[in-house]
Amino acid sequence: MNNISHKNFGPILIIIAACFWGSMGIFVRKLSEYGFSPIQIVSIRITLAALAFSAIQLFKSRSGFKILPRDIPLFLGLGFGSILFFTICYFTAITIMPLSTAAILLYTSPIWIVLMSAIFFREKMNGQKLVALALAFAGCVLVSGISGEGITLKGLLIGLGSGIGYGLYSILGTVALRRYSPYTVTTYTFLLAAIGSWFICNPADMLTKFSAASNSTNLILFCFLTALITAVIPFLFYTLGLRTVEASKAGILATLEPMVATIVGITCFSEALTLLSGTGIALILAAAVVLNWK
Repeated sequence: MNNISHKNFGPILIIIAACFWGSMGIFVRKLSEYGFSPIQIVSIRITLAALAFSAIQLFKSRSGFKILPRDIPLFLGLGFGSILFFTICYFTAITIMPLSTAAILLYTSPIWIVLMSAIFFREKMNGQKLVALALAFAGCVLVSGISGEGITLKGLLIGLGSGIGYGLYSILGTVALRRYSPYTVTTYTFLLAAIGSWFICNPADMLTKFSAASNSTNLILFCFLTALITAVIPFLFYTLGLRTVEASKAGILATLEPMVATIVGITCFSEALTLLSGTGIALILAAAVVLNWK
């Protein structure tokens, strides 16, 4: 009975994670007002999340910091190949194409997860998954917009790179969870991603912006809140969910994020809800229902 409840709780954790990720726009827009570049915001978020995950691991079990040397490439893949790579690709895509198009390309991730899961984990490509995948992707397209204006080959490849990198977390995370606890996985993933981010974020300029802020204490507290809401809680919940949910299902459930982002835009920034975005929200919800229908 315990195992059944744990399996049922996995999708709920992933849905909660998607909801937290969907609130990211609030924090990114606020930090942008202080003059931080997208890459600097990424670095702030990842670095503080790494500190938080390290503190959690220290509290849970110090032995969780021990990893086998043969697994170092796995964690490098999670930190550099997934978290840092997909974030850089996504923020770069935002600067060279419409946000809606960048979002659509990012949310090709469930397609890559389903394909990689079939290849590496031999997960079955059943009709239920294919229907849910089609509904989720169609919903993301409608929620994000269908324009596709201003897209180039370079932009297309970078945008697809964000989707592949995003999907890679589910694949590599599933492998890592066979050997380590979710706390160890998230700690090392973010520590390595944070180290990598400091090579590209122009740290001196970022520290100057902190010192120039009218109320640096409030800014620092807000940065910690950003890391907690958009990284620590959602990535921990998503990783915990991966213990009982197939990587392909987890990727499709995570497409709830753009739906939540649309709702946040409507409620917090008075953005209009169009017929297309409303239909998209319905399709994404339908995908989650289809995927978990027994």
